[in-house]
Amino acid sequence: MERGRKMKIALFGATGMIGKRILTEALERGHEVTAIVRDRARLGVQHERLAVVTGDIFHTERVTEVVRGHEVVISAFGPKMGEEQTLLEATQSLIAGVKKAGVSRLIAVGGAGSLEVAKGVQLVDTSEFPDFIKPIALAHREALEMYRQEKELDWTNVSPAALIEPGERTGTYRIGTDQLVVNEQGESRISVEDYAVAILDEVENPRFSRMRFTVGY
Repeated sequence: MERGRKMKIALFGATGMIGKRILTEALERGHEVTAIVRDRARLGVQHERLAVVTGDIFHTERVTEVVRGHEVVISAFGPKMGEEQTLLEATQSLIAGVKKAGVSRLIAVGGAGSLEVAKGVQLVDTSEFPDFIKPIALAHREALEMYRQEKELDWTNVSPAALIEPGERTGTYRIGTDQLVVNEQGESRISVEDYAVAILDEVENPRFSRMRFTVGY
């Protein structure tokens, strides 16, 4: 896809911390976005290039209905704490629904836990990894394997840095594939805003077809 060409993007998870920034970034770049939400009132955003429709990522037929006719689907779906395994149900439903709709490109927010910190050692398996976020990290690792088994869709899974939080949009970041990106101080971090920049850069200029990549400073 040519950089600068305006596209029709379907976005799941637009009311979440990451999804909101992806929505903002996409609209600011001039794309048309359909936000698929369970509760329209929670979005709180209006824009001439934004369509808001109700839908449930767990209902495959509805996924097919709402994404049909779009060029790219982005999933920023994140399960509630204690319900981490629903990520796998959502991923399965999303893949099936997007394929049935005839949309070839799917980009999904991933997790940092499955990134390697040393050869053969993933972040989630280190002793320093916090126990309270281990369930979601393991769910994201399983979801990534589901994508890696998918041979029809042109998918991309985007892992954030170890620390991702709201901050400044600098428009700059460094890229990795399966290894955690760290700075000179050994820190792995990215703002949610720059993470959204990286996702929209991949939408406009695809480099990681059927791959996972990660970003950090």
